[in-house]
Amino acid sequence: MPKADRDTESFFRSLLPANEKIVVKPMFGHIAAFVNGNMFAGTFGTQVFVRLSDDEGALLMKEKEATKFSPMEGRPMKGYVVFPPAWLNEEVRARAWVVKSLSFVAAMPAKRKKRYAPTSGTSISRG
Repeated sequence: MPKADRDTESFFRSLLPANEKIVVKPMFGHIAAFVNGNMFAGTFGTQVFVRLSDDEGALLMKEKEATKFSPMEGRPMKGYVVFPPAWLNEEVRARAWVVKSLSFVAAMPAKRKKRYAPTSGTSISRG
């Protein structure tokens, strides 16, 4: 797993629009942005990735050096695309895709917080 890159994280934060619904939080030593509990973009080492519809994702994948986001080699996350490395110097272009990602994910149903309550009728025998 790559180490977090502070320059990439700083660049990533500069791409996020002002929106009180966006929550940025740590994700496996990196950072990710969420809306309504759903992740829409993040960093992974020196990579910036976004979640897109199938059509938008296919369009972004046509860009030279854009790749599917695979935090585990050979296991891409469906719907997530990594920006081409050159885009780390193209704030306007990268921001436009982050905004598309935010719009796409904001339209999804909000994630419910998980509650971890013990199942009734379950007992542990010690003896």
